[in-house]
Amino acid sequence: MSLGIIVKGAEGVVLAADSRVTLFGQAQLAPPPQPPTLIPSTFDHATKLLRVQHPNQKHVVAVTYGTGAIGVVQPRTARSYMPEFERDLADAPRLSVEDFARRLSDFFSQRWAASDMPPNLGAQNDMFFFVGGYDEGDAYGTVFRFSIPSEPLPQPALPEGQFGATWGGQREITDRLVQGFDPSIPSLVEDVLNIPLAQRNAVALNERLRARIPTPIPWQFLPLQDCVDVAIFLVRTTIAYQRFTVGVRGVGGAIDVATITRDGVNEIQVKRISGEREQPTGRSRT
Repeated sequence: MSLGIIVKGAEGVVLAADSRVTLFGQAQLAPPPQPPTLIPSTFDHATKLLRVQHPNQKHVVAVTYGTGAIGVVQPRTARSYMPEFERDLADAPRLSVEDFARRLSDFFSQRWAASDMPPNLGAQNDMFFFVGGYDEGDAYGTVFRFSIPSEPLPQPALPEGQFGATWGGQREITDRLVQGFDPSIPSLVEDVLNIPLAQRNAVALNERLRARIPTPIPWQFLPLQDCVDVAIFLVRTTIAYQRFTVGVRGVGGAIDVATITRDGVNEIQVKRISGEREQPTGRSRT
């Protein structure tokens, strides 16, 4: 669930995510032997931007999406584990973005293995991470991607030397807006054309469609403010669209955004803890 976005521009890196976490409970709506029904419950105050407060690591931020919690009986969000990760890095020197991603991946791999999570959920049910930041002395940012438990080795999220954006989670609306077609289209085309299974390659067809429908956004040109604006736009549009759809509304709540430049991390907009707001008292006229 959720939607995480990372944008690499010439002036900096932007990470954005919504705040919704969806947990599924079971309810026996029909008498046995009918199976229980999964009931979604949403919580709109999760923090998916992950950073370490230590001054040695002020140049890197991660964002998580996909599976929202580790553990079945006692689920915990990725953010809830960050104090332990910060403790492990307390004496570490400034890490490269890739080394930070490796340490983060090792940390959550261990937490996943120690939990009661089922071992065969499939890669689509992983907990995914984008990690973005600046290596010391580099002119431009670096971005990586990994997932727990299926693909723990961090890989570049964008081709080396290129600017652009990538995203994950409930990505259907963002795909339509940016790349021009729904990600399910290649498989649907193969079904409609009755292409034999042995000749199908939805991944290759996807790449060919992306090449024929180029993204009209000039990522290498965009100032940092525009990179922030487009990341917020894509998350906000997904939230707004899901209001009118039938299905799992896994993207919602506040949109958290952070930028990383050569000077470090800047939290552009993040939700704050607040108490109950006093309602204004109206006065009646006689």
